[in-house]
Amino acid sequence: MIDHAQRVALHNEIHARPPEALNAPLAISHVVMLGDAAQRRASREHLSQLLRDRHLPLPDADATHLRMDCGAFRMRWELHTEFVSWTFMRPCDTSGIAERDLPDALQALPQAWLAALPGQCLVKLHLWALPTKGLDADPIVRRSLHEDSLVASTVADGLGEIYTDFAIHADGASRMVLLVGGISPRRLGRLVQQLLEIETYRMAALLGLPAAREASSVLAYAERELAELAESIRAAAQADEPQLLDRLTKLAGQVESQYASSHSRFSASSAYFELVDRRIDDIAESRLAGMQTIREFMDRRLTPARSTCEWATRRQDALSQRVSRMSNLLRTRVEIEQQESSQELLATMNARQGMQLKLQSTVEGLSVAAITYYIVGLVSFLAKGAQGLGWPFGAEATTAFAIPVIGFTVWWLLRRVHRRIVGN
Repeated sequence: MIDHAQRVALHNEIHARPPEALNAPLAISHVVMLGDAAQRRASREHLSQLLRDRHLPLPDADATHLRMDCGAFRMRWELHTEFVSWTFMRPCDTSGIAERDLPDALQALPQAWLAALPGQCLVKLHLWALPTKGLDADPIVRRSLHEDSLVASTVADGLGEIYTDFAIHADGASRMVLLVGGISPRRLGRLVQQLLEIETYRMAALLGLPAAREASSVLAYAERELAELAESIRAAAQADEPQLLDRLTKLAGQVESQYASSHSRFSASSAYFELVDRRIDDIAESRLAGMQTIREFMDRRLTPARSTCEWATRRQDALSQRVSRMSNLLRTRVEIEQQESSQELLATMNARQGMQLKLQSTVEGLSVAAITYYIVGLVSFLAKGAQGLGWPFGAEATTAFAIPVIGFTVWWLLRRVHRRIVGN
């Protein structure tokens, strides 16, 4: 059997980016860099630079994800369609942690290398996975997060607790504190990955919001212009139609251009919003007494942005359809008027053709007389010459007798030619 060229790659896709088993206490830093295709490709070389300095194996030329133990920290690199995610992990010292700031994993990295990450930072998140045994979590949460915007819930079917404030702190990063409890290492790995993806996909989904706001102003102008065009078309004279058709064509081009530039962004945002919902379902959260859950926070704060993007998409589709209907209406009106003009032209041509036929009949009568006259003249000359050769009739009698015969013959021949050409 001959294997498909992509068989192995497609088969291994189901195992792509698997979570790894984790053990608390752990400091995790997650950075998402948004960039174009060149910057995403450059991230692979940037990763190779870090690994090369530590004499570690370099990633393959077509690799899209990599996990590597770099000694002082572990790292995870993932290449996505629009962004590159970097995740760094290291053990966290919990001694005296209630009286000091929690250490993050980025502190173990070369700072010059970190500052040169290709692309633009979209997400910077510090997550601490801490054991609950022998640890007072309240001072840690109060010291690390803003109490006025605190969001918390139990996760992993009540085996752990997650705390966050969805705020960017002085170090430029958002924060999450995960109390592990009785979560197994493999489930902890899945839970951490799901929490990181919630923040990543939340920010990626919100990229559609500026595009939706920008599209709203363009759509509002286009809707006003279309309404004016509809009123003008209703009361327009025939001479105004070319100008109206030109305005409508320009408006259609503007709407389609704006649609093409933002539709992919809105489609991506819709997909990211769905991923956020799925990841929130995956963490299996339940309410902590007196606290707002992540689901409730997202429903309250993220729903307006999602609705704005969806509404912009619907407005684009509706406006595009209205412009198309208006264009078809105006073109139909122009075509009907052209057909009416064509019918008037055909009627005029038919009238002219009838007149030409009458004139042709008159000309045919004159042609019979003229041809008969010339042929009778020839017969008269022949009759005069034939008398000298013994022709028994006089020239005048021969000519008079030949006139009706020749006239009828000429008329009959012309009618035959006419029937053969015209058909009647």
